[in-house]
Amino acid sequence: MSTIQRMTQSQPTDTNFIDHTVKISCLALLAYWSIIVVQPLLTLIAWSIILVVILYPAFRWLVTALHVNPVVAALLVTAVCMLLLIGPATWLSLSLIASLRSLAQRLDSGALTIPAPFESVKRLPLIGDKAYELWYLASTNLRDVLVQIAPHLRSISSRLLIFASDAGLGMLKFMGAVVIAGFLFIPGPSLVRSARLVFRRLATEHGDEFVDLVGLSIRNLARGVIGVALLQALLAGIGLMVAHVPGAGVISLLVLILGIVQVGSAIVIVPLVIWGFFAMTPTAAILFAAYMVPVSLVDNILRPLIMAHGLKTPMPVVLIGLVGGILVHGLIGLFIGPIILAIAWELVTLWTRQGEVRMEKTVAHSARG
Repeated sequence: MSTIQRMTQSQPTDTNFIDHTVKISCLALLAYWSIIVVQPLLTLIAWSIILVVILYPAFRWLVTALHVNPVVAALLVTAVCMLLLIGPATWLSLSLIASLRSLAQRLDSGALTIPAPFESVKRLPLIGDKAYELWYLASTNLRDVLVQIAPHLRSISSRLLIFASDAGLGMLKFMGAVVIAGFLFIPGPSLVRSARLVFRRLATEHGDEFVDLVGLSIRNLARGVIGVALLQALLAGIGLMVAHVPGAGVISLLVLILGIVQVGSAIVIVPLVIWGFFAMTPTAAILFAAYMVPVSLVDNILRPLIMAHGLKTPMPVVLIGLVGGILVHGLIGLFIGPIILAIAWELVTLWTRQGEVRMEKTVAHSARG
């Protein structure tokens, strides 16, 4: 074969390679540019989609069962969410910001101390004198230690101030996400169909299954874990603020975090109830305990009812998502991080399980052959 013939045959191949390279490069550039444009709003968009998936059954119930106009139904769901945010959620957020700023100032000045014990501690049977002595020793020693290490705590105080600022910004983002979600209820079915088409292109055999799993993951984790934890934190925060407990916002945040990682809020609420019998009048302490003890059991009652069926995301996955979400996205990452990581976990688990099934079928087919 002559050199001219070889060059003529290889030319179409080289031309196709160049064409594919140019097309892929243009698509990569477009994807990269799109990510840059969307990145500032990525958290807001993700939370809006999560809210739509969570609240869509309520919207559909209003439309189908009560025959409410879809536009009116979307407005009603959005209004209820905004009332919850503007009411107790904003109340607790402002308390959290104030508590964090106060804690940061005390760390910066070295004025953070354990309060002196109540005289009533001595009247406890058997352990009264010893408990009073240990409490008094801790309050005096901690004061001396904090005075010595106060200069090293300034970096922690600055981080607390940043987190307090992020908490306020996160509240505004959450409100924006609720408003955006309100516009997505009506086109929701068409958006789901578009998502199914995309997943079918990515995974031909199991595209619909992946979409269903994403929705199931969001609903189960958001309702059964984050939703219950958020409700419990709101109820606890209301009780703490009515009882004038110091640091109600920070304590509510701890209840929320413990609820999300499924450890339980009793380790925070029970010591508060005990503290109430020393710091409050007997009547106020009894009322405080009568309210807070049932609140500590909310997750144990509601979570099994809501998550009776569906996925069971491992607690370490939720914990990693929670910590990573806070580090990357601030306070709003407390909700988005566990959900995103749970979706990824469930998709990888399903993909791995399907690979094992295909391998077993291949081995069985080879054995029969």
